[in-house]
Amino acid sequence: MATEPVVYGASDRPPRGDYSRAGADYTCEQDYAQYTDTDHDTYRRLYERQEALLPGLACDEFIAALPSLGVKSRIPHFEDINERLRKATGWEIVTVPGLIPEVPFFTLLANRKFPVTDWIRTPEEFDYIVEPDVFHDLFGHVPLLFNPVFADFVQRYGQGGLKAHEQGVCEQLSRLYWYTIEFGLIAQADGLRAYGAGILSSSGELTYAVTSAEPQRIKLDLKRVMRTRYKIDTYQQTYFVIDSIDDLLSQTAPDFTPLYDAIKGKPDFVANASLPSDSIYIE
Repeated sequence: MATEPVVYGASDRPPRGDYSRAGADYTCEQDYAQYTDTDHDTYRRLYERQEALLPGLACDEFIAALPSLGVKSRIPHFEDINERLRKATGWEIVTVPGLIPEVPFFTLLANRKFPVTDWIRTPEEFDYIVEPDVFHDLFGHVPLLFNPVFADFVQRYGQGGLKAHEQGVCEQLSRLYWYTIEFGLIAQADGLRAYGAGILSSSGELTYAVTSAEPQRIKLDLKRVMRTRYKIDTYQQTYFVIDSIDDLLSQTAPDFTPLYDAIKGKPDFVANASLPSDSIYIE
């Protein structure tokens, strides 16, 4: 099969990655020789800035797992991380040139392989980038893959994604990914914290998501999530809150087919919709 580039959201900008080096499953070798001193410095500065923001904003599980990424003064070799990750949870990270289609993505997750983009943003994009880069993928996503419960949830999501593709409901399931793995919040005993990679890798949204009075924070309800649209170019207007990583795994354990049947034909909710049935998180 041809490895065609994937465009992020409604963007008409050509994808940045070199898809010609990807195999049929969209994976390739990490092109470590491509990185310049500027690239390594960008990674270091991004890491140091985010790490300093984590206390009081990131969940305990993420903070505990972050050192497992290893070196932070430069972009790591993926295989160095894999030596530790395989021992911890049986996962590994694999290189991809950028965003990949649904079926290859789900297939990798179902086999405990997490796709990580290997290129990094330019210094001019230090504060914001449209497509996920190596910093977003490594810093945001990989630490929680060292947590056995979260690692099982991500694999289960991949398995569910393959079923969703067969049933034609990938859009509904993608919203669960967005509002949990990318932009999820968790209610710890000492307050609200972030566990979603899109929040944890963003200096602005990390503070906004946890402390701002502007967004809605709703306790996770799967049918509500699957009917809720999301924003790709602004901070989220709605966040969904779980009680624990175990809670997330248990809520997503049953077969989703009855959920898809229950919401079939029902209208979507806009990103900032407020419903009488919402269970609002109050700290």
